[in-house]
Amino acid sequence: MTRILGIDPGSQRTGVGIIDVGADGKVVHVHHQPINLLGAESFPLRLRVLLDGLWALIEQYKPDEVAVEQVFLSNNAMSALKLGQARGAAIAACVARDLPVSEYAAKEIKLGLVGTGGADKTQVQHMVGIMLGLQGKLQADAADALAVAITHAHVRASANRLGVAARTAWGRKGRGTR
Repeated sequence: MTRILGIDPGSQRTGVGIIDVGADGKVVHVHHQPINLLGAESFPLRLRVLLDGLWALIEQYKPDEVAVEQVFLSNNAMSALKLGQARGAAIAACVARDLPVSEYAAKEIKLGLVGTGGADKTQVQHMVGIMLGLQGKLQADAADALAVAITHAHVRASANRLGVAARTAWGRKGRGTR
């Protein structure tokens, strides 16, 4: 069994989702939640809340691998910069705990889960719920994090079938950070 932590970085809320993946590729829901960063007094303190929250989850759930959604381009430069900083803090939190990190673009995640790279958030939420047998509406950031984890699980399974390293299974996208 491999435990995967999926992260959907955000400067206001960061979604986290944890799944277990069996040798047969079956995915099982373990945990999901948004980490709310808005209560912090400043942006640097938001990053501290993010680091502390991720470290607590890593300590509690002990993931083996991490998958992070890549930053998308934004019309607002300041928002994109803050999102990139939150993403960097999330990656740093994981590599500081010696966890391998793989990165996936939003379009790749949507394509892998829904079958189209242009899927909207409700379609992703719905498919994540179906794949993991979850009832009720999922919080958007947590659903996206679970989607990242599921995508990584699929890449790992494909790599195993092909007999290649998971980090090379999806071209450049499977390469990890360590």
